[in-house]
Formats: sequence, C-alpha cells, structure tokens
Amino acid sequence: MKSIRLLNLKTSVYSILGILLIFSSCKETPENNSDTLAMSTTIKNVEAPKKQLSEEFKEYWYNGTAEITSYTLEQARYGEIREGSAVMIYVTEPFLPEQQVKADNDHKSNIPVLKLNSTKNYITGIYPYSIMTSSFYPVHDNQHAIKLSFSSQEWCGHVYAQLNNRDDFEVTSHSYFESEGDQEYHLEKVVLENEIWNKIRISPNDLPIGEIHMIPSLEYIRLSHKELKAYKAITTITKAESISTYSINYPELERTLNINFGNEFPYLIESWTDTFNDGFGDNKKVLTSKATRINRITTPYWQQKSNKDLSLRDSLGL
Repeated sequence: MKSIRLLNLKTSVYSILGILLIFSSCKETPENNSDTLAMSTTIKNVEAPKKQLSEEFKEYWYNGTAEITSYTLEQARYGEIREGSAVMIYVTEPFLPEQQVKADNDHKSNIPVLKLNSTKNYITGIYPYSIMTSSFYPVHDNQHAIKLSFSSQEWCGHVYAQLNNRDDFEVTSHSYFESEGDQEYHLEKVVLENEIWNKIRISPNDLPIGEIHMIPSLEYIRLSHKELKAYKAITTITKAESISTYSINYPELERTLNINFGNEFPYLIESWTDTFNDGFGDNKKVLTSKATRINRITTPYWQQKSNKDLSLRDSLGL
C-alpha cells in the first residue's frame, strides 16, 4: 500500500511539472526585425566589478552642478552642410535599475549614472531640425549604458527611439515613415556608440580598441534609415600633446567618427568629425559633419529659468 501511495505521489508531481512545461512553452517570443541579433530574454545580466571613483572625480561630478558645453556645428544633411549649434549637458544623478528613470528618492538599489543630454539644432532650407539624444551610463563603468533615448523633430514629422538595457537590449522605435512605423525588438548586447561619449568622461583609458562589433548612434541610424543592429567597427586611439582622438570606422557603413578630447581629467570633449555618405539619389555624396567647442560652464541650470538668467546663454555663445 505504501509503495502504491508513493507511486501515485510521483505521478502527480510529474503531471504538474508537465503542465507547467506546456504553459511555459506556449509563451510567445517577442517580435523583432533582425534575424541575426534577435536574442532570448532568459540570459541574466552579469555586471563587472564596480570601479572605484577618485576624489577628483567626486569633487567635479558631485558638486551640485551640471557641465554645459556649447559647440559650433556644421551638419551634413540632404547632401549639403548646414550651420547650427550643438550642446552637451553632463550631470550625475541616481537611476532606478528596474524602471530605468531618474529616482525621486534615495535608495540603496539606485544606480549612480553620468547622464548626457546631447542636442543639435540646424536649418535645412525653410525648416528647422531639433535633435536630442540622452544616454545614462553607470559612473562605476561596470556595464553598458542602462538606457538610451533619441528624438528628432522637423516639419515633416518626428521620430523617437529608446533602448533599455535589461536581460538584452530592448528597443522601441516610432516613426512617421510607413517602412519604419512602430517597432519593438531585442538586440544582443554589444558596445553602444552612444555610451562612448559618457565613457570618455569617466575612463578613456578603458575605451574598447581594435576590431569589435558596435551599435551605431541612434541619431545616425534613424536619419540615414539604416537597420539598427551591430556592425563591425575598427576603433583606435591616438594621443597628441594635449588631445586624444578616439576613432570609430564602420567599413560596411563607410562612416568614420573621430572624437577629440583632453588628455587630462575631466577629459573635455573639444570637437568631433563624422564622415559618411549623406543625401539621397543624385545628391548623395561623402560629407563631413564637424563640431568645435565654443565654451563650457558648470551651473545648476534647472534653477536658472528666469529671464534674468538669459545672459548665461550669451556666455555659451548660443
């Protein structure tokens, strides 16, 4: 009798496990638009050890201000160079790891990030372009950017894309173009071009060097209408007396990005060039976008929203 009860118990357990397995196997996998980079979301994040922050870093980035740097901009668009301005705003803030937004309150699970809000403004003929990219990168330099977002507004319409770093890269993209439309898909984790700008300011000696796979910037992908995926990239770094240049070359895209930054902390980004095939049809040609630093200030800009604060824009040459 005892053996029969044990047999019945085992049978019940196996039946329950079988039912659970059936329900698990019926779950739909997320849709994606990349055959080569679609990944299961069952792979867990493995973070590298946190890098220690120097006192110099803490004094500069945790003093209650943001760093704002303005640039003159020569931007390639529709086969011509457009004049405009660019601004980079760096600031540290606490980030919620699950919701992946700025934390309203202190909590031990918050991740300290160096946020970069990068803006570009220029005119194409009669109508303007306004572009903004945000990247949230851990100050401890121990994992990929936690989140990226990009938006572009012009008179034809606007596009928006967001990448969240979870078990893999979760991407959401919206566009007014029929061929791009509303998209949601997953990508395997590789180096992000957008996170390089944050990493330079934290630890330029640890930039990835050599032949790697890299996901180009959300701005380049959206405005050139390329597929968002990892491309082979050849990266190098060269040092002169006071300036280092980090170069990213994408052979398949025929594009080269050069970022010039100071050799000494806080590793200010002085300028950059971006060379690629720009324009469509008969207007397509190789052009180089350029940005050169105008000025830099450190200030709590979120408190300076009065008309009397307009003079601060003058100091930035904006």
